[in-house]
Amino acid sequence: MPETATAPPPPRHAPIGFWRALPYWMSLLTLPLAWAGAWWGGWTVFLLPLFTWFLFDLLDLVIGLDTSNADPSTPDSDLFWYRLVTLIWWPLQALTVFGLVWYVPQAPHLGLGEKLALFFGIGIVSGAVGIVYAHELMHQSSRLERWLADLLLAQVLYSHFRSEHLRVHHIHVGTPRDPVSARYNEGFHRFFLRVLRQCPPSAWRAEKALLARAGLPVWSRRNPFWRYAVLQAAALALALALGGWEGLGLFLLQAFVAIWQLELTNYIEHYGLTRKHLGEGRYEPVRPRHSWNAAHRASNWFLINLQRHSDHHYKPDRRFPLLQTYDEDEAPQLPYGYPLMAAVALVPPLWRRMMNPRVRAWRRRFYPEVTDWTPYRTGALPMPRGS
Repeated sequence: MPETATAPPPPRHAPIGFWRALPYWMSLLTLPLAWAGAWWGGWTVFLLPLFTWFLFDLLDLVIGLDTSNADPSTPDSDLFWYRLVTLIWWPLQALTVFGLVWYVPQAPHLGLGEKLALFFGIGIVSGAVGIVYAHELMHQSSRLERWLADLLLAQVLYSHFRSEHLRVHHIHVGTPRDPVSARYNEGFHRFFLRVLRQCPPSAWRAEKALLARAGLPVWSRRNPFWRYAVLQAAALALALALGGWEGLGLFLLQAFVAIWQLELTNYIEHYGLTRKHLGEGRYEPVRPRHSWNAAHRASNWFLINLQRHSDHHYKPDRRFPLLQTYDEDEAPQLPYGYPLMAAVALVPPLWRRMMNPRVRAWRRRFYPEVTDWTPYRTGALPMPRGS
């Protein structure tokens, strides 16, 4: 009798230990730095910007790039130490933010400038860590993780970002329907004002359309905007109760800075990159070429691999340690990590000098057949069908 072929056993993955995940835990160092600034005042109120902006830029230059890829089939059970840092972040951030909202207004050794500088730094952390972790959590199927994402976003008064990101950005990135796909030659400051104006109603329309397809009205309890409103109102009320009007003002400052930090990142991720219009409101599928990437090791530690952005759009629910990197033949690469690119974006002439030639080279490489980029640049192309 012929031998019966047997399927090989499925590959076994060794659980990834704590020490390999440890670099991604460096974000926790921001919390004692926030308390140190509040306790000592003076120059220490600048520790958070120095740590988040400058230290990781320096480490990127020293440590260099990481182009290795983990096995994308690694199960969640083997990623415990990576997932844990995102799960514990919300209570730790809430304790720090609201604790300092209570402490700082009554601290006699802190002047107004020190208080503002401190909460500016806290806003950087709420945005560069808190919202980035919320972004990771909102893409997962676990109800706990999605709730943690909502709690983090409510703490910066930007809850609609979940609806906008999941219902609009991931579907319509690189088209006129997506407000956060920054247009070629559009400076960040103009972009920022535009998305503040366009994103909330865009998110509302997306949720309204989703409810309508299910035969439900906008006032249905399934509309997440009810949850957004309750959580944000609770955050504002808690800040007022703990810190009075001054504490509320400081809380609002950190929320604004966090939003500003988020939109700086959004601006960088897709600047000038557009999906080809195929006619009659049809656009090509999303490909790796439609996101800017950075393989810089240290800033990817801090931003939990957000800079592997093309793979995130390919597999939105893929856990951050498993995100894959691409070479330049498939996806455009930035010259520096997101933190340094964010600093460049704050100076639009410098940004255009650095990035516009790269966008033009990207067009020649991937779309040599397109001869007129004016409608892409101005957003004059038709909205995607079904949007």
